[in-house]
Amino acid sequence: MGQGTPGGMGKQGQSGDRKQGGDDKKEGRKFEPPAAPSRVGRKQRKQKGPEAAARLPHVTPLSKCRLRLLKLERVKDYLLMEEEFVAGQERLKPHEDKSEEDRTKVDDLRGSPMSVGNLEEIIDENHAIVSSSVGPEYYVGILSFVDKDQLEPGCAILMHNKVLSVVGILQDEVDPMVSVMKVEKAPLESYADIGGLDAQIQEIKEAVELPLTHPELYEDIGIRPPKGVILYGEPGTGKTLLAKAVANSTSATFLRVVGSELIQKYLGDGPKLVRELFRVADDLSPSIVFIDEIDAVGTKRYDAHSGGEREIQRTMLELLNQLDGFDSRGDVKVILATNRIESLDPALLRPGRIDRKIEFPLPDIKTRRRIFQIHTSKMTLADDVNLEEFVMTKDEFSGADIKAICTEAGLLALRERRMKVTHADFKKAKEKVMFKKKEGVPEGLYM
Repeated sequence: MGQGTPGGMGKQGQSGDRKQGGDDKKEGRKFEPPAAPSRVGRKQRKQKGPEAAARLPHVTPLSKCRLRLLKLERVKDYLLMEEEFVAGQERLKPHEDKSEEDRTKVDDLRGSPMSVGNLEEIIDENHAIVSSSVGPEYYVGILSFVDKDQLEPGCAILMHNKVLSVVGILQDEVDPMVSVMKVEKAPLESYADIGGLDAQIQEIKEAVELPLTHPELYEDIGIRPPKGVILYGEPGTGKTLLAKAVANSTSATFLRVVGSELIQKYLGDGPKLVRELFRVADDLSPSIVFIDEIDAVGTKRYDAHSGGEREIQRTMLELLNQLDGFDSRGDVKVILATNRIESLDPALLRPGRIDRKIEFPLPDIKTRRRIFQIHTSKMTLADDVNLEEFVMTKDEFSGADIKAICTEAGLLALRERRMKVTHADFKKAKEKVMFKKKEGVPEGLYM
């Protein structure tokens, strides 16, 4: 126990000493807080306030980022443009809808397709009687947008397909076929290109040209000028050529039509075309109407059994009415041409319709010589060419045959690469032309 006591006291003493020494240190220095660490763990603390934005580092974009920025700016510009376009479309849409609605109403009124008819009679401001080519007459209304000042009985109109109301006016009433018949450019042939035929030229000048240029001469002598002439004779004697010369020399309007053009498919179209032809000629007067191959519609009348023949006769009757009817022809002269005058109807050839008949015979010796001179004047002939041999021949040549001989002789010279036409070329050309004219029968085969 005794040992234990000192030991225990010793421990108490040591502990007391330590405690006293510790108190001395605490009394010697003050407490200082530790410095805040610059970083806590691996993450930085989030900072708030305006100072945080100032402390952000400045990042310079690389080339890839710059391209992406430009692309996004381009997309932004496109979206702005699209937004502006959509806004404009929204503003214009009500006006377009209204215009489309109005157009739809007008189209419904007009209909598609529209019927073409004639205005027979105007009843009042909003109603009229119309007719079409395939049906009876109708009492219909006139729509408000139709120009009523241009409506007159007989004009061509447009009608609604179902209710047949008048929805328009056809301004151009001239038949397109008549417009084509008008000779716009004068032919190059003149009276100097016609060999012989002096008497025929004089007659056609007195009957056609002089009444148009000097009508006072006929008034002074107290006669009415001829209404028309007919040119008849063998084929190739110069009938159409003389008509071309008349068109070249006169300043009047020249309308040329072939007789077969007056024959139309549907009933009534042929007489209508004849009326339209003379109406246009009257509007463009002074004028000359030349109808070639008149025997296509002017043959003698007989009891026809087919509808086509009856239609041709109706066309001829309309032509007779236009030549000598109640309406005066005035400054419109008619020239007919045919090579079968014996087949024409006597009513067409009587005085009052055709006052002068001009015959075109086959050329005589003097006329042949003149025709050969005209056609060989521009040809290069050799010294041995003797045209008198062909002029004095007994073969019956027409003016067209002589022209064919000269042309064929020139082609034979070109075939042999010669620049001059010889007498042998003319002989071969004559034999060839005469062989073809006699339909392949050699000359002198049946003696």
